[in-house]
Amino acid sequence: MDLSTPLQFVKGIGPARAQMLGAKGLETVADLLYYAPFRYEDRSNVKPIRELAPGEKAATVARVATAKLAGFRRAALGLFEAVFEDESGNTLLTRFFHGERYAERLVPGVRAALFGKIELDRASGRRLIVQPEVEILSGEEEDNTLHLGRIVAVYEAAGKISTRVFRGLLDRILREVALPEDALPKSVKERVGLPDLASAIRELHQPAAGTDLRLLNEFRTPAQTRLIFDEFFWLECGLALKKNKARAAAGISFAVTESARTQIKKMLPFRPTAAQRRAMQEIADDMKRAHPMHRLLQGDVGSGKTIVAAQAAVIAIENGFQVAVLAPTEILAVQHRAYFERLLQKLGYQVAALTGSAGAREKQYVKNSVAEGLVQMVVGTHALLQEDVAFHNLGLAIIDEQHRFGVRQRLELFRKGAQPDVIVMTATPIPRTLALTLYGDLDVSTIDELPPGRKPIVTRHVPDTDVERVYSFVAQEIRAGRQAYVVYPVVEETETAAVKAAEKMYKHLSTKVFPGVRVGLLHGKLNTEERTAAMREFVAGSTKILVATTVIEVGVDVPNASVMVIEQAERFGLAQIHQLRGRVGRSSQQSYCVLVTGKLNDIARERIRTLVSSNDGFHIAEMDMRLRGPGEFFGTRQSGIPGLRLADLLRDADLLELARGEAKHFLESGTQSELRDAVRYIQEHWQRKYGLVQVG
Repeated sequence: MDLSTPLQFVKGIGPARAQMLGAKGLETVADLLYYAPFRYEDRSNVKPIRELAPGEKAATVARVATAKLAGFRRAALGLFEAVFEDESGNTLLTRFFHGERYAERLVPGVRAALFGKIELDRASGRRLIVQPEVEILSGEEEDNTLHLGRIVAVYEAAGKISTRVFRGLLDRILREVALPEDALPKSVKERVGLPDLASAIRELHQPAAGTDLRLLNEFRTPAQTRLIFDEFFWLECGLALKKNKARAAAGISFAVTESARTQIKKMLPFRPTAAQRRAMQEIADDMKRAHPMHRLLQGDVGSGKTIVAAQAAVIAIENGFQVAVLAPTEILAVQHRAYFERLLQKLGYQVAALTGSAGAREKQYVKNSVAEGLVQMVVGTHALLQEDVAFHNLGLAIIDEQHRFGVRQRLELFRKGAQPDVIVMTATPIPRTLALTLYGDLDVSTIDELPPGRKPIVTRHVPDTDVERVYSFVAQEIRAGRQAYVVYPVVEETETAAVKAAEKMYKHLSTKVFPGVRVGLLHGKLNTEERTAAMREFVAGSTKILVATTVIEVGVDVPNASVMVIEQAERFGLAQIHQLRGRVGRSSQQSYCVLVTGKLNDIARERIRTLVSSNDGFHIAEMDMRLRGPGEFFGTRQSGIPGLRLADLLRDADLLELARGEAKHFLESGTQSELRDAVRYIQEHWQRKYGLVQVG
């Protein structure tokens, strides 16, 4: 057995357990060594039953004397009670809610270790533990101090593999396997004052007696700090090397000519903000260089990222190149096509669209036009990435809502040209320090101000029992010549429930609440023609109220819409509601967002409170990450978030900054031998460990 041994060949695992571990991304012995506990418990306080004091947390070892499952039938998921007796004859009462699974294991005669908070049972006067941690002991395990009498690691279960099984497996591996070689440069380790890797891994799983439990659970012991620093250091080194390699590659050197400047002035519908001008200058400077641009353009909803991208497109087209715009949804692609067409056609440029639902003849016509260079810009969905889509001369790729695409998809579009420049846009703003890591291979431009004349959107929370007030307000806005959205959440990754709710509400609003007002319906189950017609009528103003699912989350731009009503708002994430809210407030008129909710739990209440009190997308995104965690916030690994094992982008932001600085210093001042070893280490671990494109 060594670090690369597949887990199914490790004693005590086998094929079935290996499959459960594989679902967690644990495939080799090395993966298991880096599987971090999510908390620690101090079980060093082991006492006989007679010494257990009410109010303390303690452990004891005893045998089941009696056991019973309350309720008339096992399916009742009733209360399981077991009385334990130790060698001195003292007894301890235990209770387990939904305890049917314990009834089969904790039968009279079974010996077990118990850990929990000691109470007194009022009825019997016995010592009591409610819902204790239980580990059944038998044979050699009776003498095993792995689960008792020490600080123990608690792991998240994997299928039927419990925390106790993880402890046993890791104990065997730590005793039998040579631990990973310490690849961290010695100069870095000494400067930061970090322990060696092998002892850090041991301490992660089996903390030494006397280790501060508070520091352990805050992931701030020297051992944990070393492992967190390791992840960030190698990630930052890899990103820096990847960025350096991209910058060294030969690319297109665009000339920002007088002709391009004239065309941009002719195109601009308004005077850009200072933030837009700054972002455009950064992009233009990049485009002039003879290396491919890889730039992230981030800004809050309504901050005007698309007009900045349009200026870059003009520079590319004026240099004789084509532009591709990749959008995550068909509705957004259609919106982008209309927007870019409005801007660029008056300059004499041709804009085409390529989406999955277009007819075969239309698709072929667009593909031929793009391949022959008759079209200067093509806007599309994933259909743009198909193998048979060829460009005559692709010079600039613009990718909208970057977090919805994978790194590989960005690469696929990049490969359709001869080292084209790339702009990726996102309206899900994140703190700059995180942006530098999540998009570490990109340079970052941030638009941090809204166009002049925009008023902050007023957000209100209304319980669903008071929804009639909301309808009265919507009617008032409609009478004033405005329009409104009513949106329903997509639940459990399927739109079916949301579509049903939207269709039901469409009928209710159009026939009962607003019988004299034209109400439209828009959801993902409509065909392309129906969706396009619904949007066209709302944009034209003939539809006054649009009932929709979250297909309108991004890209829909109707300046006359002044009210966004979000039903069941407690089902949405913070960033998603902020995106939806951004569909209004797109003119100088006052706009409103009304969050209608049912019963709220603590997290949902905090989300609603945040939205009512703030319009700042950066603050909202940070709160969303804190409430949901970075993994859920950014989605799957494909979205570009590094597959970190122990490090947490929010909790460990200080270590991230430290590691970034150390990585920069090392790459600038390390010896040739150190740098060669570092590159070899990154090449061997990069793809598998971080799920990102390999460095050269």
